[in-house]
Amino acid sequence: MRAAVTFENGEVFQHFGHTAAFKFYDIENGKIISSSVEQTNGSGHGALAGFLKEHKADVLICGGIGGGAQTALAEAGIKVYGGVKGSADDAAASFAAGKLIFDPAVHCDHHDHEHGEGHTCGDHGCGSHDCGNH
Repeated sequence: MRAAVTFENGEVFQHFGHTAAFKFYDIENGKIISSSVEQTNGSGHGALAGFLKEHKADVLICGGIGGGAQTALAEAGIKVYGGVKGSADDAAASFAAGKLIFDPAVHCDHHDHEHGEGHTCGDHGCGSHDCGNH
């Protein structure tokens, strides 16, 4: 099993479509046996599902993620565990142990209205939408 985590500075990055790197964890028998960080090299929303498939990810652990990305990942056979915050390593270890707390209804629909440059899903207080922060 291979889990991919949206990754920035050791934490679960909160906006799937702007992910600059993923940390991949190879899991066997409930334990992480290896991990590596891979840069996306500027891949955007649409290309990230393909990037994860190329890197043989079975699951994605992330913060906020939009419906279109969820559909693309489902079509690629990648299960999404969204709404996760905190340490990427801790999230992967919790997943490996079968104890990851996530939000099965997570979404980020910030594309439906205007936000300024630098908007990061989950790091704002506009109150006009839900980015998986329950």
